[in-house]
Order: sequence, then C-alpha cells, then structure tokens
Amino acid sequence: MNQTHCIAPNIQRAGCRANFSNSLQVDPINKSIGLILLSRHFDSIDLEFICPKLSQQVTMPTHSTLIELSAAQRKRLAYIEFKVWFHGEIARKHVLERFELATAAGTRDLSLYKELAPGNVCYERKAYRYAPGFRPIFQHDVGQVLAALTTGLGAGEPATTGELLSHAVPAHLNLPSLETLATVTRAICASQVLALNYQSMKNGPEPREIVPHSLVDSGLRWHVRAFDRTKGHFRDLVLTRMERVAPKKSARALAPEERASADAQWHRQVSLTLLPHPSHLHPKVIARDFGMQRGRLNVTLRAAMAGYVLRQWQVDCSRDAHLKGPAFRLWLPDPTQLDGVGSAPLAPGFQAGTNR
Repeated sequence: MNQTHCIAPNIQRAGCRANFSNSLQVDPINKSIGLILLSRHFDSIDLEFICPKLSQQVTMPTHSTLIELSAAQRKRLAYIEFKVWFHGEIARKHVLERFELATAAGTRDLSLYKELAPGNVCYERKAYRYAPGFRPIFQHDVGQVLAALTTGLGAGEPATTGELLSHAVPAHLNLPSLETLATVTRAICASQVLALNYQSMKNGPEPREIVPHSLVDSGLRWHVRAFDRTKGHFRDLVLTRMERVAPKKSARALAPEERASADAQWHRQVSLTLLPHPSHLHPKVIARDFGMQRGRLNVTLRAAMAGYVLRQWQVDCSRDAHLKGPAFRLWLPDPTQLDGVGSAPLAPGFQAGTNR
C-alpha cells in the first residue's frame, strides 16, 4: 500500500461498479471491484495530541450566525470540521489545496472556525487538532461522511442538489453512529489503539482492544479491519456492534505483528476464474453482462475481502455447482483457488476441506 499523509488517507474501492474485463486487477488505490476501503499506515508518529481541557463554558454559534456567512464560506468551514472530526487534524495547506484559496483566505477560515467553535480544536505543531470537547456545529449525514471518507468527494459539504438524474441505490439497513465512526477513523490516521465493548454474536458483550487500519464496506454493513489484541490476530469487526469506543490510555507501543503491514490476508492477492453458472440456459447473456472474454472472467482480490465480494456477487463456490436459482449467475469451478483464504467461508457454497 502506498503511504500518504493522514489528512488524505489511502483509498481503495473494490466492487460492483467496476468495469469488468477478461483480466481484472484490483489496483491498491484506483481500481474498483466491490468493497470500499479506507487504509492508513504509519511506521512512526507522535500519537499524543495534547489538547488542554476547556474549563470555561463554550458558547457554540447559533444557526443565524452561520446563515450570515456566504455559502462558499460555510462549505469551507464544514470541510474544516469534517477533517478535524474524522481525521483528527487539518493544516492550512489542506484548505488552500482543496478550495484553491490564497494563503490569507485559508488562514481566515481556520481562525474563524476556531472562533466559532473554540472547544473543537487546538492549535499545535502547525495544525488544528481535534480537542476532547468537540461538538459539531454543522449537521453531517453518516452516509455522506462514509462516501467522503472513501471517495474524497463531498467531504464536509451538503448534499448536491440540481441536475441529478433520477436514480435508486440499495441502502444499508444500518449505519454506524458518527461518534463511533469518527473515533475509529482518527485512530486509523494516527495509528492509535482503541478500547471498546464489542457485541459478539457468539459471546455477547465483551471488552476488546484493537489496532484499526482500514474501513470495509461489505455491501451489507460497515466493518473495521483491525488487529484484535484480545484475540491475537487480524479480523473484521462490525462498526454498529462497537460501544464505548475510545483511544486506549497509556497503551503500549505497537508491536510489529500488530501493524497493517503484518496483515497477510490483507496484502495477499487471490486470482479467481469465474464462469457463467451451468444451470442457466443462456450463458452468453451472463458473459455479456460481466464483460467476459472467451466465456470467463478473471478477477484478482484481496484475500481478506474475497469472501465478501463472492457473497455480494452471489458466486456459487461449490465444486459441483449445486446452488440453484436466478440469483446465482456466476460459478467458481476451481474452489481450491480459495485455499488459505480466511474470508472464504463467507462465499456461497464454499465448504472447507471438501473442495478437492
């Protein structure tokens, strides 16, 4: 994975909006095949943001105060708030680059935000950083926030209205709270350890200590990819099952095996060959739908994500293609391609140990 400053995290999109080809390679940054991922990797960073607690009563701006500002300035202030809340910090250069402003204008916007919400930020090491007393002064929709985090579009900005075509997109049944999401994304940017209570399907509520490095959209729910210190390995945790999430105080330094670079399943690339499902009478139609060449589709996926993608695409991964129904249009004829893939049990029809 490429390394980037934490204000602009490394982004990968994988998924159903891809342009399929005979040999589809998931580029770590720019390609798309099914899932949306937000990654952050830092080998060394000062994790302590020393922000003094506010002893005085903070007066937040009223709605009328914000309305008096120009629409362009409100958009810039909302962007500043988004960066501070979800990335943990913002510097003047990020405002200048985003909005193509002169230096003086960027400085004024940052100063104005601090004036409007003094409890939200503290200035340290040439950046405005998240303060423990943070209270947002703009309304942020969780769906738009997730889109901004994973595509970079519309960060902190209100929904676009105007010349949009009529459309419909399947909605997630549940979305994480903004507070939980912000705590997790700040930890990803700063390589922090988080302490939380996790609602496990097997054990119920239990304390966890994790080192997160990526967000994952499985198509059904949002997860965080993290090293779980409680379990001793990397795993995916559902964001909506996380409670009382907070940075771990006096956490020990990250061990090499806890860093994202040690997540073997995350970095392993798996090549799969998919065919039209043999139960369908018109395989050429399926081949056309998926842009197959010579009746097959070759895809390359992260091992950690392969099971999610195969489930989202409803690929029959049984050796004898026994799954029936119109939903199963694709078939993985060689399930041994999933050998050693940790997410394989999520794939429809996959049975460990019986695919040879």
